[in-house]
Amino acid sequence: MNDPNLLVGIETSDDAAVYKLDEENAVIQTLDFFTPIVDDPYTFGQIAAANALSDIYAMGGKPLLALNIVCFPSDLPLDILGQILQGGTEKVLEAGAVIAGGHSIQDSEPKYGLSVTGLVHPDKILRNYGAQPGDTIILTKPLGTGIINTAAKGEMASAKALQKAIKVMSTLNKYAADIIADREIHACTDVTGFGLMGHAYEMAKASKVSLAFEQDKIPLIEEAKEYANMGLIPAGAYNNKKYLAGNYTFRDVPLWFEDIIFDPQTSGGLLLTCPPDEAAIILKELARLKMPSAAIGKVIPLTDPLITVS
Repeated sequence: MNDPNLLVGIETSDDAAVYKLDEENAVIQTLDFFTPIVDDPYTFGQIAAANALSDIYAMGGKPLLALNIVCFPSDLPLDILGQILQGGTEKVLEAGAVIAGGHSIQDSEPKYGLSVTGLVHPDKILRNYGAQPGDTIILTKPLGTGIINTAAKGEMASAKALQKAIKVMSTLNKYAADIIADREIHACTDVTGFGLMGHAYEMAKASKVSLAFEQDKIPLIEEAKEYANMGLIPAGAYNNKKYLAGNYTFRDVPLWFEDIIFDPQTSGGLLLTCPPDEAAIILKELARLKMPSAAIGKVIPLTDPLITVS
């Protein structure tokens, strides 16, 4: 049975569920958790929390409270768990929300994340569809974190590259969301496990439009090019490419760049579309964040395939 108050469900693979409470308030509900992607427990907690909170921002909302989701082995010191939780708690506080408890189970491998509840006005929900031909496409964080994390697991990433990736992953999308809150945004999502190409495909398909990207405009972490050329590609990138087969076309795109735009991201940036005049204002404000945000392409009328990169 369909509930008319369920404003956003699973129909378009959007970032979170949204349920209308009254004419002024709707609840956003999301959850996310995963295994450690960095060695430092505190940093892992920060990244996992930023990643979970991101879905609230991608829907145009503000987080209210979060519940910890914890899986932890019995043979590891509890101090490690304490550091993970501290990192997560500090990010939740930075977001202006509160930790209100959670649940833990014993597991053979550590896992951590959050279930997050947020609020949004029913008329101001951002969805991953609604992009219109003529819109400018903006990406608010650089790509390449999955490739750098893969290099780090093989002990081949430089300390500088890893620190760049950690900064990207642990930065809340709150600041970009605050900038776009009062702007005319037609579609918005965050870039995570499906990579730029996967989330762009979902946006294009749901919006019934096509997206044209300019490869030299897409921001990336510089060292990701080196590691991609070395073949340090996460398995998820190949899965993303296989899933999207037939739905994209590349024009003079080198293989290393293909790998980066299919690269699964953790706590990636917001991918949004808006009118060009709005984009100019947004990009000027985003520049204050000192994060490599950029206009990376245009929304065009529906064509086959859905995505072009040139």
